[in-house]
Amino acid sequence: MEKRILIVDDDERICAIIARRLAMEGFSCVTACDGREALHHFYKGTFSVIISDIRMPGLNGIELLKNVKALDQSMMVIMITAYPEVDLAVEAVCQGAYDFIIKPFDLDLVVFSVKKALEKRRLEEEIGHYRRQREKLEERKGAGLGQAHDLVKKAHWDTVRVLIEAIDTKDPYTRGHSDRVRDISLRIAKKLDFDQERLQGLEYAALLHDIGKLGIRDGVLQKQGPLTPEEYRHIQEHPLIGVKIIKEIDFFRDEIPMIRHHHERFDGKGYPDGLSGEDIPIEARVISVSDAFDAMTSDRPHRARMTLEDTLAEMRALACEQFDPCILEIFLNEKLDESPLPYSAVTRAGVSHAPMLM
Repeated sequence: MEKRILIVDDDERICAIIARRLAMEGFSCVTACDGREALHHFYKGTFSVIISDIRMPGLNGIELLKNVKALDQSMMVIMITAYPEVDLAVEAVCQGAYDFIIKPFDLDLVVFSVKKALEKRRLEEEIGHYRRQREKLEERKGAGLGQAHDLVKKAHWDTVRVLIEAIDTKDPYTRGHSDRVRDISLRIAKKLDFDQERLQGLEYAALLHDIGKLGIRDGVLQKQGPLTPEEYRHIQEHPLIGVKIIKEIDFFRDEIPMIRHHHERFDGKGYPDGLSGEDIPIEARVISVSDAFDAMTSDRPHRARMTLEDTLAEMRALACEQFDPCILEIFLNEKLDESPLPYSAVTRAGVSHAPMLM
């Protein structure tokens, strides 16, 4: 498997020099000129090692390190610093950096440090694998397989509820949003004849689709009024942040594509990957419809809710653009005998063309 290295420095020449040397060793390198750009690459891709300068404008190396470690404790981060900044380098190590290199540096030393970091990560992954296998064996010894399955399932449901509570606490304006998206998504999926296993996966994904908002700045998430273009781009990172969080929980790995792609659009103009049509996982297309409906009929900090009538008209207008037309049709025609579709709308003046991305 190709080893990808993320190199971060506000001096493009340094990035280029390090990238060229590491490329000679067979590594694939991505460069960033500041911490914010580096975080964008980190959210979107998979890296084996990050090499970062400490002093950079905007988001500096220490802040980048904290953000990365909050989502992936196993990530190997090597810090680069000038000699007078050794105290900062020591702080970085205390925050979880693997190593630090003092400028001016020897490129062979950089290569050596990267290879050491990769070997350490490989050993830690092997140890983690063996530990998980041992825990599974011990679990099976301690109870019958059926009982063990029930215990594991309960543990994972407990995990889901804790994560949802964390989202609701961070963004009180959307309290209950995940549960409502789950309910609507399951109704649509039953009309699509999902089997029980697929319904279970969709339920987890719908509940956790916004987990990445834990990594969005509070000032953006709870901002009163319109978002700036930079804030809009920041909030668009939440599916990728969600993937970084969920991939650390083995039980939810099958739900990663659903969480990653729930903001793709049927016409290919969505994010984070610009997928279109049936290239978007069908579960993500289902969640997209449910998510948009609940977002449009709920109050948000930057806008008031829309009326039910205006919401449905807006969604019809976006068939084949934002939404899969077949799934939207199922949703619009859903007139279940036992109860209407859940929604939070009440009679109130609607807001035309409200953004459906939160």
